Amino acid sequence: MRAKIDAIDLKLMELLSENARLTYKELAAKLKTTRQRVSRRLEKLEKTGLIKKYTIIPDFDQLGYIYVVLGITVKPGTDIDSIVEELRKEQDVKVIEKALGSHNLILHLLAPKDMKLLETRINEISSKIHGMDKLDITFVTDIVKFETL
Repeated sequence: MRAKIDAIDLKLMELLSENARLTYKELAAKLKTTRQRVSRRLEKLEKTGLIKKYTIIPDFDQLGYIYVVLGITVKPGTDIDSIVEELRKEQDVKVIEKALGSHNLILHLLAPKDMKLLETRINEISSKIHGMDKLDITFVTDIVKFETL
């Protein structure tokens, strides 16, 4: 069953997707409502799973890391859910997405800039993907836009 949301809920999520650090007071002012209503709406959105997480987008380069996206295609009949459960344990894997199209899984890795270490990590991670047919590697050089709504 889908959660019932209205235009105010959508606007609230839009404001938070632009700046998750806005206070209830700031959100209430932008929405022309009270802090209590903002609090109740956020609690509802979190409880129903419409808001899954509040996060940041760091500058990986300044932190000494490289951001890598792995596109993985598995052979038909492969149990993707068991692969996902195994990959959840990997500290360097920051995002796991199931997909339709060219790839069955998309993994986002945060890895060391050292190419030998990166190669080792990719090999370790890909060895856990039973039934892998194809692996595409993309090095992300800059996140120029990141919006969720």
